[in-house]
Amino acid sequence: MSFYDLIVSRRSIRQFRQKRVSRNILERLVDTARLAPSAANRQPLEFVVIDEQKTVKQIFPCLKWAAYIAPEGNPKPGHEPAAYIVILVNTNVSEKEYEWDVGASIENMILTALEEGIGSCWLISVDRDKVKGILNIPDKYKIDSVLALGYPAEIPVIEDMNGSVKYWKDNKAKLHVPKRTLEDVIHLNRF
Repeated sequence: MSFYDLIVSRRSIRQFRQKRVSRNILERLVDTARLAPSAANRQPLEFVVIDEQKTVKQIFPCLKWAAYIAPEGNPKPGHEPAAYIVILVNTNVSEKEYEWDVGASIENMILTALEEGIGSCWLISVDRDKVKGILNIPDKYKIDSVLALGYPAEIPVIEDMNGSVKYWKDNKAKLHVPKRTLEDVIHLNRF
């Protein structure tokens, strides 16, 4: 698959097969994240990899999924993620303007995971206080977001956006994700 095709096929996954993601792959994902562009090369991001099943189960209730179709969009019992990567900001390094670093690092991890056949869902609705306590994260760190990972148990499809950005499930539980068309977003040479 070409890199372009990989990007075009990427969708957020919220239903996972119960198959372990290897530690080697998880470390590889963090390696791609650390190599992402960083504003002024400050590199304020650090990562907590969670693959121990007891901790994976503790993190799950601290996350909110698919707001447009909750609770239908939540992972069903037996379809929860196999691992997580928590994205941290070391506030001693940077307290602001780290959002671009987060976006670049997350995208690197998402695409590398997909290349390995692993689905992901980037979650920003997180009970940060609970996660901080579970993982013993020091106060100087801010939790930005969580990347849920696992082998997909669903294949969402893309739809041309027709008036609404809200994703939806059909009567066969297939997730449909509206996206603006290229013609709606591209402006050549002038607006």
